[in-house]
Parts: sequence; structure tokens; C-alpha cells
Amino acid sequence: MATLEKNIVEEFPCEAPNSLVQKESFTSNIKYMVVGIIFGIVFVKAEIISWFRIQEMFRLQSFHMYGVIGTAVVVGLISVQIIKRFKVKTLSGELIQIPNKTFNKGQIYGGLIFGLGWAITGACPGPLFAQIGSGFLVVGVTFASAIAGTWLYGALRDKLPH
Repeated sequence: MATLEKNIVEEFPCEAPNSLVQKESFTSNIKYMVVGIIFGIVFVKAEIISWFRIQEMFRLQSFHMYGVIGTAVVVGLISVQIIKRFKVKTLSGELIQIPNKTFNKGQIYGGLIFGLGWAITGACPGPLFAQIGSGFLVVGVTFASAIAGTWLYGALRDKLPH
């Protein structure tokens, strides 16, 4: 393991204790790209990336986005329960371990900042790439801001309430 990589692992221990059984090659990661492209197409067709749909949600004018988010939450809850109860393994044979999370006040602040950014820009991180891929190049500003915010969080991480 390279020195920089080792320092990062020691400084920020992973909350997900799964260890990779086999090293993945560049070509084996193509499957993730294909799934991402399909995911983006679904976002576009479902109008999840539409700034107008997002504004309708924040103005309480439409149920569309609430239905999508609610469905995602329910599917996520069921999926996690299935993974835990049936001890599901990854395609490479690793047992999936989902550690318990503790709640802290920093999550409230982070959620408020995230929601405010979402309401102002009409975009959350998931659809950003689909919006850019659909030709909405102005979303590049939102993408750059998301990168800057991530970098700022990393720089201030030790000083923030966790």
C-alpha cells in the first residue's frame, strides 16, 4: 500500500469494514459505468433531473418528487433488511456488513445546508451528471460548487460537530 494511501486509511478509518477480496481492473469497472448510464437515463425519463419538478416539490405544488423520494426510501429500507437478514454477499463473495449509525447534531446542520443548496440550484448530487449529460452545461457551476463544498468539508472536518 502506498504511503499516502496508508495515511488516508489511518486518518479516516472506513465505516464499512468490508475488505475487497480481489483487486478490480479498469475493464471490470465498466459494469459500474453501464449501470450509471442506465441510472442517468432513468433519471431523465422520470423527470427527476428537471429543475421545474424540483421547484414544484419545494413549493408544494406537485407530489411527483415526493413519490420518487418516498419510493426510494422504502426500496432502500427493504433492501437493507434483506441484506442483513439473509447475509447477502457481493458478486466477489464478500459478506456485506452494514454497521449501525449513531445520530449527531451535525447531521441536522448538514441536511439543512444540503436542502438549501438543493432548493437554490434545483439539483442534488445524484442528477448532476445526468443534467450535464443532457446538455444543461450551466449545471457545471453547481458541480464545481459541490466539489468545492466537499473539499471545504474535508478541510474543516475536525472543527465541525460530528
